[in-house]
Amino acid sequence: MSSSVHIVIVNWNTRDYLRECLESIGRSRLDGVELARVSVIDNDSSDGSADGLEAIAPLPLEVVRNRHNAGFAAACNQGAARSTADYLLFLNPDTRLAEDTLATVVRFMDSREAADVGICGARVVDETGAPANSVARFPTLRIVLGKITGLHRVAPRLFPGHRVPAVELDRSGTVDQVIGAFFLIRRELFERLGGFDRRYFVYYEEVDLALRARRLGARSYFLHEATVMHVENVSSSQVPALRLYHSQRSRLLFALAHWPRSHALALLVLTFTAEPLARLVKAALDRDPAAASQSVGASRLLASELLRRRRGFGKDGDRVARTPARAK
Repeated sequence: MSSSVHIVIVNWNTRDYLRECLESIGRSRLDGVELARVSVIDNDSSDGSADGLEAIAPLPLEVVRNRHNAGFAAACNQGAARSTADYLLFLNPDTRLAEDTLATVVRFMDSREAADVGICGARVVDETGAPANSVARFPTLRIVLGKITGLHRVAPRLFPGHRVPAVELDRSGTVDQVIGAFFLIRRELFERLGGFDRRYFVYYEEVDLALRARRLGARSYFLHEATVMHVENVSSSQVPALRLYHSQRSRLLFALAHWPRSHALALLVLTFTAEPLARLVKAALDRDPAAASQSVGASRLLASELLRRRRGFGKDGDRVARTPARAK
């Protein structure tokens, strides 16, 4: 009996990329895999992204148009609701699948070797075919401190980077977290975890899910044999200050949920002291006033939210500044 896959794509103003993504799905050699559904959840795009998609490829396609930007995590949950497929694949609209990617990943997940694997990712490349970001470590205070100060470049053994370098990914294996651009998970596990935490408007939602899955005994796995092309930052480049704000906001939410309280408080202090200072210094050295303005703007947004909701930070995922559906 063949396994089934339900693909969920959350979109915000990526018109041409979305079409190329759907075309690549249409070219897939499924080799017995059932493509149950492709759900495009459009988060109130203004570029006509959701128009005419049914004519692009012969796919079991559904298009859902949200009247406002619900955020990535909430829209993913929306697309996955009532699914009966064996696997859910959360796919960025700025990706393109190789013809054998779906079949390769599902074949592995169906194998005995993958019995305790809950989440699977692919080898990600950029538009030139060069290795791109595929895997990351679970964030810790040391990792974030290294990133903020630049110590991850000077002393990588003491301050490892959040992203795992491509040179270390020459073979398949268990990892902390695969990136959300191509994120395949067993549907039953997704439902058991309650889906993505909708407090994460964008960023860190897949990190949180992967960590919660690991705590249930479900591994995340990097499958080198499967390939996906990812452009990156197509949506987020349109609103850079909001991108930084949501990155910092989601990082803080993750720390409050999963780190010791002292570490989370230390991160809060770093976020409003060392990090903006480092960004402003870099902007000055680069003679980039726009970057300086973005850093200041992000800090103001985050400070405003913290002051407004001191006792309920992150409890209501809708009351945050709007930003792209996917901004990785």
